[in-house]
Amino acid sequence: MAKAKVFVTRIIPEAGLAKVRQGCDAEIWPDPLPPPREILVRRLPECEGILATLNDRLDAELLATGSKLRVISNFAVGFNNIDIEAATRMGIPVGNTPEVLTDATADMAFCLMIAAARRVREGHETIAARKWKTWEPMGHIGQDLCGRTLGVVGMGRIGAALASRCHGGWGMRVIYHDIHRNEAAERDLGARQVDFNTLLAESDFVSVHTVLNEQSRGLFNASAFKKMKPTAVFVNTARGPIHVQRDLAEALRTGEIFAAGLDVTDPEPLVPDDPIFALPNAVITPHIASATTSSRNAMAEIAADNLLAGLSGEPLRCYVNPKAEANRRR
Repeated sequence: MAKAKVFVTRIIPEAGLAKVRQGCDAEIWPDPLPPPREILVRRLPECEGILATLNDRLDAELLATGSKLRVISNFAVGFNNIDIEAATRMGIPVGNTPEVLTDATADMAFCLMIAAARRVREGHETIAARKWKTWEPMGHIGQDLCGRTLGVVGMGRIGAALASRCHGGWGMRVIYHDIHRNEAAERDLGARQVDFNTLLAESDFVSVHTVLNEQSRGLFNASAFKKMKPTAVFVNTARGPIHVQRDLAEALRTGEIFAAGLDVTDPEPLVPDDPIFALPNAVITPHIASATTSSRNAMAEIAADNLLAGLSGEPLRCYVNPKAEANRRR
């Protein structure tokens, strides 16, 4: 029996790729950059499955070309790169890779938080430029973490994991903004649910862990940064478009906020002349929050399992759109 033809848009860890190779007739895009749209347009009509990444924009127009497509497996927790409504309408199940990168992402959020607060980039650049002459009593003075207030926007698994680290290890007070209550965080961490403006006004550190949707897009704009403390540190490890890039750069440049730590930007990658590059109070990493061996291997295994389940007509291990079952393609 012929194996199902699938397209894998990037090389992923062998923990998942080996399963895909064994179970499918797989074409794997070998380049370090994602396939351009014209490649997806050519490949999708031939494929029964696609294993995509967050860089691949699978909109309704593109999905309509995939008449044989029976499953989309996204190598990511988020799925804003896929038109979920269109996929559901077409009977195409979509899978993602949640839960396995919670600790890795929470660790990265804290890494960026403390690096930005303690001016690590500025110190490193001083040494790299051979400008370090002596210990300076007034040099590179940053912000304390112990006993300060952490504001979490989106108190899901990752937000709660960060809050647990900050409260348990640094005695930080935790407040959060979310449309849902997190009773476990309130009980175990003393977290308090507040409205968005209260969080901005009271937080010494603001960390973003919400999903990207029409309500959160551009949530952190010039108006929001003006409501934050001038000593505040802003951290985003969720999705870049949740903050307005130019507004953040301006808030950092003028001292409206003290510093920022970003693992996500808008766009990704940043354009070469983005003003944030010149700002020493911005610590930026290239979307690597999930980049640990265990997290990426687990993501690869789940992505492969989702793909293979979709091709065999079984329920996906991690289902984004279970409503697609009602008219699922066979």
